[in-house]
Amino acid sequence: MGYAVYQEVNNSDLVWDLEHITQQQRATDFVKRFENKLCVFSPSVKQLYSNYSIFFPEDQQHNMVVLPDPYAFHDTFNHIPADAVQATGLHIVPGDVINREGLYIVITQKDKNVRSIPIPFKEGLRQILKRFQGSDPFLPVLQKGDLREFDTEMPCLHLHRLRLNSLSGLSPLERQGVKNVISEKIMGIYRES
Repeated sequence: MGYAVYQEVNNSDLVWDLEHITQQQRATDFVKRFENKLCVFSPSVKQLYSNYSIFFPEDQQHNMVVLPDPYAFHDTFNHIPADAVQATGLHIVPGDVINREGLYIVITQKDKNVRSIPIPFKEGLRQILKRFQGSDPFLPVLQKGDLREFDTEMPCLHLHRLRLNSLSGLSPLERQGVKNVISEKIMGIYRES
């Protein structure tokens, strides 16, 4: 992917500023592991992308660009209202930064004096999926700003959640399609971890 493709990105939701991240190489290596494995939401155009590339323009050292596949229009979901996507307080972290292997889930505590304890990804996801079933499933997505650091040593991905019951503008078939794609992607990460 070249500079010309980057120039065509008019959607600022797809250009993520990474200047605030101190361990940029570690963070970029980490986020690349999730390319096409989590859907990316753009609130300004109300679209959800399931097929995209992550690009780091050489002339813009502190930016990451999410480039949706322009030929895979069927992998883009339209008319997703911004209020259907909400922050979860859940973060995926790489185990190597906490001297462990694999992926972990960390829940941000509202009380800053309470220490967050990493949970192995598979166990944490199993618990989350049990809690959110039926008409309100757990459907994780990313949006601009979700690549973060807990501290200067730990890159993480904050997860947002798509609320299926807030997609009233979509047909039942479209809602089922969105649910299936997001569910397949998170289960793919589950199987790999």
